[in-house]
Amino acid sequence: MEIEEASRESGHVVCGSWIRRPKKVNWVVIAKASKRRGSSPALLNIFSFDPVTASLSSSPLATHTLKESDGDPVTVTVHPGGDYFICSTSKGGCKSFEIVGGATGVTILAKELLPLETAGVQKCMAFSFDGSKLAVGGVDGCLRIMEWPNLGVILDEPKAHKSIRDMDFSLDSEYLATTSTDGSARIWKAEDGFPLSTLERSGDENIELCRFSKDGTKPFLFCAAQRGETPLVNVYDISTWKKLGFKKLSRKTASTMAVSLDGKYIALGGKDGDVSVAEVKTMEIYHYSKRLHLGQSIASLEFCPSERVMLTTSSEWGEMVTKLSVPKEWKEWQIYALLFCLFMASVVAAYFFFENSDSFWRLPMGKDQKRPKISLFGDSSTPSEDHSRWNLDL
Repeated sequence: MEIEEASRESGHVVCGSWIRRPKKVNWVVIAKASKRRGSSPALLNIFSFDPVTASLSSSPLATHTLKESDGDPVTVTVHPGGDYFICSTSKGGCKSFEIVGGATGVTILAKELLPLETAGVQKCMAFSFDGSKLAVGGVDGCLRIMEWPNLGVILDEPKAHKSIRDMDFSLDSEYLATTSTDGSARIWKAEDGFPLSTLERSGDENIELCRFSKDGTKPFLFCAAQRGETPLVNVYDISTWKKLGFKKLSRKTASTMAVSLDGKYIALGGKDGDVSVAEVKTMEIYHYSKRLHLGQSIASLEFCPSERVMLTTSSEWGEMVTKLSVPKEWKEWQIYALLFCLFMASVVAAYFFFENSDSFWRLPMGKDQKRPKISLFGDSSTPSEDHSRWNLDL
């Protein structure tokens, strides 16, 4: 069963992303473009998430209004620590924001981001999983990799691609994958920005989206590709960057892609509003939401960090929170409770067999027969027999 929540003031949401907070608390940042004729400015809202109802709060915890000179938000990326996020804008480059406060009150503080304030429109951005690096990819094809938080420049490559479409860091933060609007994809060494490889593809194949595996045991890179009219998901080995195979997970072209933080599921958001969620182990569909956004292209898609819940956004229907119909998983306390019950059951069973084991050796006896008494000195006769024998001896 799906639990969904439509956007307040829907129709103006540009993108959204989860914010991981301490104690498995999750928030969501939603970027909204300005309304037509300037009736409402561009906004950045932070909402709380209720895991019981799988829904966002009715009113935001905090709101920040973008300046008219900044234009509208393009995309956002949140630092793994949950205290910062970056927003790229249509006119003013990139803006940095700090999240201050907790349950009693939250404030969004704008911070200087001098190296990127005049960088132009950035199509995609990503923090490394260890939080030490920030990568941004421009519409002009320029790729930048910087240290965080000191913003030291690692790579500034103006001709990385024709125009950067998507990017993702590997789980160990060692590699960065990027895709281009011309269908190509490249791999970069995140530590120094060295270009390692260009992914192989067939002549009529365009690689559009990329996500690294995140379970820590399978070193794969997943790429959503279009081969003619057929959408596919290619799988690459990150030790050799060779293609291992491909799988068709969606009928329509994907507009966005995500992998759950535990690496168990991969999701594709379609240009027609459909969402497909597959198990990585089997690459079989486990959840399918048909026309979740009623025919609109899904702008952003992201798994909740600690729940089997998905956040999707579109320009027409705003943000939606969807509970995934995937098999329930054992929680840690449930596993310990099961082990304790099994242990107690084995103790009770052992006690039962111990108390009743003698009945197995109880053989049929005559009317006057008595069970022999076992002596430690080797005499197995009964007391009556011993007494009679003593009298006879006398």
